[in-house]
Amino acid sequence: MAAHRCSHSALLLILCSLLVFIVADSDKATLTVDHHAPAVDNPQTVAETAEGAAAEQPAVQEERRWEATQVEEAPLVEAAAEREDPPAPEAVLQPSVPQPKDDFQEELVIRPLHSGDIYASFQFRTLWETDFMRGNKVSHYRLFPKSLGQVLSKFSVRELHISFTQGYWRTMQWGQPFLPSPPGAELWVWFQDSVTDVDATWKELTNVLSGIFCASLNFIDSTNTVQPSASFKPLGISNVTDHRFLRYATLPREIVCTENLTPWKKLLPCGSKAGLAVLLKSEKLFHSSFHSQAVHIRPVCQDWQCKTTSWELRQTLNVVFDLHTPGQGKREWSLFKMFSRTLTEACPLASSSKIYIDITDDPQGEQFEVSPATHLMSQAMVLGDRRTFSVYDLTQQITFGTVRSLNLLIRWKSSEGDMLRPLLHAERYVAGYGLQTGEIHTLMYNNHPYRSFPVLLLDSVPWYLRLYIHTLTVTSKGKDNKPSFIHYQPSKDRVRPHLLEMLVQLPPNSVTEVTVQFERALLKWTEYTPDANHGFYVGSSVISSLVPSIVAMDTNSTREQPLFSSFFPCKEESSYFMRVYTEPLLVNLPTPDFSMPYNVICLTCTVVAVGYGSLYNLLTRSFQIEEPSPGLAKRLANIIRKMRGVPLL
Repeated sequence: MAAHRCSHSALLLILCSLLVFIVADSDKATLTVDHHAPAVDNPQTVAETAEGAAAEQPAVQEERRWEATQVEEAPLVEAAAEREDPPAPEAVLQPSVPQPKDDFQEELVIRPLHSGDIYASFQFRTLWETDFMRGNKVSHYRLFPKSLGQVLSKFSVRELHISFTQGYWRTMQWGQPFLPSPPGAELWVWFQDSVTDVDATWKELTNVLSGIFCASLNFIDSTNTVQPSASFKPLGISNVTDHRFLRYATLPREIVCTENLTPWKKLLPCGSKAGLAVLLKSEKLFHSSFHSQAVHIRPVCQDWQCKTTSWELRQTLNVVFDLHTPGQGKREWSLFKMFSRTLTEACPLASSSKIYIDITDDPQGEQFEVSPATHLMSQAMVLGDRRTFSVYDLTQQITFGTVRSLNLLIRWKSSEGDMLRPLLHAERYVAGYGLQTGEIHTLMYNNHPYRSFPVLLLDSVPWYLRLYIHTLTVTSKGKDNKPSFIHYQPSKDRVRPHLLEMLVQLPPNSVTEVTVQFERALLKWTEYTPDANHGFYVGSSVISSLVPSIVAMDTNSTREQPLFSSFFPCKEESSYFMRVYTEPLLVNLPTPDFSMPYNVICLTCTVVAVGYGSLYNLLTRSFQIEEPSPGLAKRLANIIRKMRGVPLL
């Protein structure tokens, strides 16, 4: 009985303990609810705060887009830590990483020339909001080619400009091109100020670019590389004045062929499968009077305040077709006649795909007729002049019509009309006789009727043409024209070329002639090319100037405008930047008669063969005494004696 009473007591004690714990837990929960109650105690205040935040958000939406995500993450983590509950994987907000933005545009400009030729200029531009200058490693590439992105990052390149040109641009017949380039290969690069050894980086960069574009850029070395002090300013947003990080080189003998065009087309987002790039057929492009392809990379501004920057990759291809054959009685061209193909669609990755036809010289359609007709017209400031274009937008399906193919056709009605002479033009040639001395003449034409303007002349002359700088003369209209700035760096044999830069004022409607004498050096026999008698090429002179404009230029580089009119930055409304290249020079040097070694080798081998052969025969020949042969009677007697078995005589 006592045991039963003790068990009841123990049971009551356990029940009392459980009741105490339950009451304690309920009090703790009440305190917790009271602690969090002020957060939702006044819903009107919360609503007013949310409305005020929403009113302030649109003004700074772009600047605070990623900040809001990072601020909201901390309270969630703290609340989860207080509850000590494992958060569900779906409930955790990962910090948003802004993805780089890129854009691709393509354009084709067609200009009928007064000479009967057709000028076609392709423009492909890729913009990418990323930063290669801070050493950031970019691993994801969408539209921007990865090969060029790795080059910019590895070699700390700020700007890169490279061109391959076959033929010479005839300025007096064709006018000024949209983007000029010298014959052969041209390369100039601005490096970042973080590069310690610019020469070593330049050498390695040329070898890499040689492999990317299948060109002979590996032949660029110190003997054909210069460091300009005033020319080739950056075309991007960087205002760099330290020219130690600039290198410029040309290969005037470089031949452009399909091997250079194929890797160039592979850099495009759509390649040559869609868009305007389907017209780039090699057998048609290289069967032309002039062909030039280039790649330009630079940082540009996205807005007027330049708060956002992007990398711009601009691929250009200029070609001039000679389609007018005298005696046929008609002048007409079409896309199929030029490129053997028609257009069926735009590049799916392109935000803009347009074709411009220059009709400035024939606004009323009296000289030529364009078909199919278009109602879209556009005006642009090109090379200091206001030009009018017919526009075909390839992103609109109505452009292709019902046949799903676009083949533009122009028929000339009249051949009347004169081309305006370009305001700035230049020529260069070699004078003199013999193979010892000579003169280099550079002619610069200012065709403006009443305005003068300065030009910056850059000449890079190989070391084997030893310039006599004291013979330098500059004359305009028969009078001496003293340059306001001269920079000359003498050459070193087999180390570096001559570099001459001058700032010359060109009087209105005049011809300025720059003359300098030189002496030809005698090279070593191993330094001659395989076709030494063909001659040695000297790169083109480069003339840069701000030419007076006929109309007011647009200084807002971020405004929407065609690609062909927005390459060179314009900082003044009254002038525009122009760069002109002269012809390359072909100079003969004292060349030995390379047939003489062949003759000497043949003569030497003959003498050695005769002399050594006779001595060898005398030393190795064995002599034996030969008995005279017996007479006929004795031979008959021996035969008879042999038959009889008698000893021979």
